[in-house]
Amino acid sequence: MARVLLIEDDNNFRKMLKMTLTQAGHEVVEASDGGQGIDLYRRQPADLVITDIIMPKKEGTETIIQLKNEFPDVKIIAISGGGLNKSNGYLKVADILGVDRTFSKPFDISEFLQTVDAVLAGDE
Repeated sequence: MARVLLIEDDNNFRKMLKMTLTQAGHEVVEASDGGQGIDLYRRQPADLVITDIIMPKKEGTETIIQLKNEFPDVKIIAISGGGLNKSNGYLKVADILGVDRTFSKPFDISEFLQTVDAVLAGDE
């Protein structure tokens, strides 16, 4: 079981992902924006951070930069639902910033869970 920090501003999507990850055996800590997520990570680091890119207050790219600066070995999966083709640009930036994997919403949950396990195992 891994500790996963889930940073997502969409309450319904966050709840769905939390339930999915919990059913897969992970402990999930939730944050609704990057600032809150960074605070939670500083208090108790997670094995994996899953962060949305487009969020109010502190968005995902800022969050990724700050986490990578403070915790270079942090494992991160970035997700974005910026609309058709729009999310690809954001996710390319996330790749450049050093995330382990990216997903464009909506995504296949089985593939997502396989990727979570691969990233946690160091296979991604």
